[in-house]
Amino acid sequence: MAKLPVFWALEGRRVIVAGGSEAAAWKAELLAACGAHVHVHAASLSETFATLIPRGTDHPQGCLIHYHTEWTAAAFEGATLAIGDCETETEAQAFFDTAREMGVPVNVIDKPAFCQFQFGSIVNRSPVVVSISTDGAAPILAQAIRRKIETLLPLSLRGWAEMAQRLRETINDRLQPGPQRRAFWERFVDRAFRAAPDASSEAAVLDDAMHGAAPAQDRGQVTLVGAGPGDAELLTLKAVRALQAADVILFDDLVSDEVLELARREAKRMLVGKRGGRESCRQDDINDMMLTLTKAGKRVVRLKSGDPMIFGRAGEEIACLQDAGISVDVVPGITAACAMASRLGISLTHRDHAQSVRFVTGHSRKGVLPDHLDWAGLADPHTTTIYYMAGRTARELAEKLQDAGLSANTPVAIVQSLTRENEKRWLGNLGSLSAGMRDIGFDQPVLVGVGAVFHDQMRHTDFRIAQSHC
Repeated sequence: MAKLPVFWALEGRRVIVAGGSEAAAWKAELLAACGAHVHVHAASLSETFATLIPRGTDHPQGCLIHYHTEWTAAAFEGATLAIGDCETETEAQAFFDTAREMGVPVNVIDKPAFCQFQFGSIVNRSPVVVSISTDGAAPILAQAIRRKIETLLPLSLRGWAEMAQRLRETINDRLQPGPQRRAFWERFVDRAFRAAPDASSEAAVLDDAMHGAAPAQDRGQVTLVGAGPGDAELLTLKAVRALQAADVILFDDLVSDEVLELARREAKRMLVGKRGGRESCRQDDINDMMLTLTKAGKRVVRLKSGDPMIFGRAGEEIACLQDAGISVDVVPGITAACAMASRLGISLTHRDHAQSVRFVTGHSRKGVLPDHLDWAGLADPHTTTIYYMAGRTARELAEKLQDAGLSANTPVAIVQSLTRENEKRWLGNLGSLSAGMRDIGFDQPVLVGVGAVFHDQMRHTDFRIAQSHC
């Protein structure tokens, strides 16, 4: 490791801050929030610092004490840390050398050569604190990492961590070390990432500890999670938390590697995907697999591309699990139609063109167009229709719509491999749909959009354009 991460207890400790700049003010406020007695040596203070000094700090034990003189060697007596904001190299060298002579760890702001320790980017859910360091090489990168972590840790984590602090001794008295105590804390963590604590939470936790000697639940749980169209950045926070808590992940063929990278490292990953024209895992086998795993007490994530409740066979899986008494949660994802609208920069219900939108499957269990589609309704020129899994039925789809009265000049968009590096786009009209599919190819899933809302996209140069010869 480039640096050893250390969390330093500063409650009631003397800390020296030399300088009255904005940067020094931020450091002083942070130190006081940790309970330090911060002695500030500066002839003048920035506007922020001047406001901070009389306000002190919200921490009951921390404080800020201002001296209207520059620092001297005597200021370091009894100090735990020293932080300086020095304009010149000479001043920085002097501050650094004095601190070392007095045996006080030192940090000169923005001068790595004069730093024995560094401040990382902080995620604060105190008593849970996360600090990120890049060894001074790329502070902006550390800040970006912090933002990522901020999205993963719910604000309610603070309340759960404070409860854990209060109850730790009680729990240790009630439960024996080893599997019993570990099982309790694993259940506690499950609670912490599900919801914020309320007035009844602490009593429920203590009741759980009272029955800690009982066997753990025989059955696990299943969470159906929407992985979105492929781009891992489009996952919901709840989806990421579910992936981080899983023991086993059963994922579809269309789930991207980037999404799977966000899963818990120890989780077992099992491909159970179904793709048209390829050997697939039977739905009954997937159902049986989930039942077997949950009966063994596993936390199972059934990871589906897009949204699990849109053409994802979620209904069959939920019914199977509920019939067996298995707990099922659903985390929605961004369905392909919404991702398509975003990628193309269009509104599927633009009021000048469409008063409704429909999501329609482009193939049945037999691999052809479903038998009972309302073609007259689908041919409504004031409706935007998005056809899922319609690549191999595109020719027949275009014929059926035209037979039902929809104009061959109706704008059509095809997008393949949405949000991925190999994404392809084609725009034309209904009469050219079959040709467009030949141009795009059948090797990857496609989404077909039909409706007037796609008209303006014909001006965009990043589309392959085709016009009808009808």
